Parts: sequence; C-alpha cells; structure tokens
Amino acid sequence: MKADLPDLAAMARFGTAIADKLRPGDVVALTGGLGAGKTTLARAVIAALGHQGEVPSPTFTIVETYDPPSVRLPLVHADFYRLRSPEEAEEIGLDDYRQGAALLAEWPDHAGGFAHETACLSIRLEVADEGRIAIVEPGADWLGRVPTCL
Repeated sequence: MKADLPDLAAMARFGTAIADKLRPGDVVALTGGLGAGKTTLARAVIAALGHQGEVPSPTFTIVETYDPPSVRLPLVHADFYRLRSPEEAEEIGLDDYRQGAALLAEWPDHAGGFAHETACLSIRLEVADEGRIAIVEPGADWLGRVPTCL
C-alpha cells in the first residue's frame, strides 16, 4: 500500500491515522534514507497520542519514552541508527522498554528488524518531489487496522 504525503500537513494526518490505531505491543518500523521523514512522522504520531511540547530526536539517546497521562498509551521512540549490531539493542534493554508499550522504531534494521513480528507496521518513506511517499506493509495484527488514509 502507498500513501502520498505531499506536505507536512499530510504527514501529520498520516501520523494521526497511525496513532488512532496504535495499541500496546505494536511496532511501527520506519525506514528510509537520511532526511526521508522518519522523525517527522514519529513526532506526528507522538503528538497525535496527546504529547504536548518538544519531541527530541532519539538519535543520540537512542531511546525516548512517553507515558500516560502525557500520551494515550505507553510509547517508546527509538532511533537505532548508531547501533553497530542487533545485540546492542539487547544491551540497552529494549525488551524492558517495550513491556506494555508501543514502539516507534527508526532504522529498525540496525536493531535486527521487526518485520517478522505480527504486530509490526513497516513504513518505508521515500522522497518524492517536495513531499514523501510512504510504502506500508502491515503485519498480521495490523490487518483491518491499517490507517484509513491509505
């Protein structure tokens, strides 16, 4: 499935559509090159879950967490770009962070990937003219919940 995201407003709508369907245990795996919009989409999801204020990029911290009441459900936003091997995700305690939370994962392949998980919504972002295109592949648990803007 594809979604055309011609501008920031479309990216925000897409983030809201994802947030509306998100449940604890879900993974939203965001891939794409540098500058493709992964963090922008993650910020849109986090804002749509109710967080107000700044959403720092976890590029250097690797993991940022958000807990109710500032968001509708516990959320982990991770950027695995700096990991050198999937074992490093284990070393930082990723499984502990994920307990009862949804995960927004940038550069998921650096952590070993999540596409094998049935609760994974894989989104590849590509630059297209002034905007982006999102190529979406839902895991089995996302069938029937794929964001309606697609």
